[in-house]
Amino acid sequence: MKSIFVSGCYDIIHAGHLQFFEEARALGDHLTVCFASEDVLWAHKQRRSSLPDDHKAALLRGLRMVDEVVIGTGMDHGIDFKDHFLRIQPDVLVVTEDDQYGQLKRDLCAQVGAEYLVLDKTPPKFEPVSSSGIVRWVKAPTEAPLRVDFAGGWLDVPRYAIDGAYVCNCAISPLVSLRDWHYEKQAGLGGSGAWALLNGHDGVDAELDLGVGWQDPAVINETGLCVWHSGERPRLDFKRNGDMLVGKMAILWTGAEHDTPGVVDDDRNYAQIAMSSMVAREGILEEDLNKLAEGVNLYHETQLAEGMQALPEISGALAKKYCGGGWGGYALYLFPDLVTRDVALRIHSDLRGIEPYCK
Repeated sequence: MKSIFVSGCYDIIHAGHLQFFEEARALGDHLTVCFASEDVLWAHKQRRSSLPDDHKAALLRGLRMVDEVVIGTGMDHGIDFKDHFLRIQPDVLVVTEDDQYGQLKRDLCAQVGAEYLVLDKTPPKFEPVSSSGIVRWVKAPTEAPLRVDFAGGWLDVPRYAIDGAYVCNCAISPLVSLRDWHYEKQAGLGGSGAWALLNGHDGVDAELDLGVGWQDPAVINETGLCVWHSGERPRLDFKRNGDMLVGKMAILWTGAEHDTPGVVDDDRNYAQIAMSSMVAREGILEEDLNKLAEGVNLYHETQLAEGMQALPEISGALAKKYCGGGWGGYALYLFPDLVTRDVALRIHSDLRGIEPYCK
């Protein structure tokens, strides 16, 4: 009989583990699976086990390709299974290509004359997932806000950051979910940041990898009416709950999709954008809607200077601007009060009211 031995944390059993067990079992007649105990996980990864050891052992024993299950309790990093391995003396120790403790395991195999075998990676039957990825998925919210930005856009892109400037934005409702998305797509409302959050990621690194800024995932995670320091990564200056904006915001679909990566390198007046952020910050700090509107309008002047089309005039609006990088998507309109906004909503059927969102 040819005995096979595999080891790992196997903290949350998923399809990738099952595929590995099947491929390992096909190499011999008897498969022993060793998983790291609760104490080992705590000592080496500083996290609790997803299941008590006896429950996890019972789960693994119930798999048709597994013949024996043992629990690794040794504190030698990477080879917590050493005592079991020396006792069982299997014929083959099977590992994956990304095994981090190859030399330690080769030395252990040499003690009992076992073969150390690296299993070639085969195309997965399912999209690869990890235990940490499953935890993020389980902890992810079922709903998330989108966002509107008032001033300082592009100053969250690291290469355009300006010391002493700010990014001013607000998370909004109605909320979205993976099944219900109540807005147009590619709309300039930070949908990629919300999508990342709903899938268990914070999204900051993903946005920066695209060459754009961090403000979308930052405010969507934080929620509220926020002022951020311009810089390489999100750093909150201060936050309000957004009450000053209740009944005073609306968005208008411009009829064209929005593409931030496609315009990130366009020429624009960053000095004026920085000034808009300082004015808007003052308005938020003092809860002065007219001052906030001044900052929004100052920012919109830079958008028009880039060549964006003039937005429709809506009676009673204090300020307007394209959301996000502009050139399409939604436009934001600020109103002095709920009554004025409601009148505008009745007149303009393609205008929709939104509200600040703070968790």
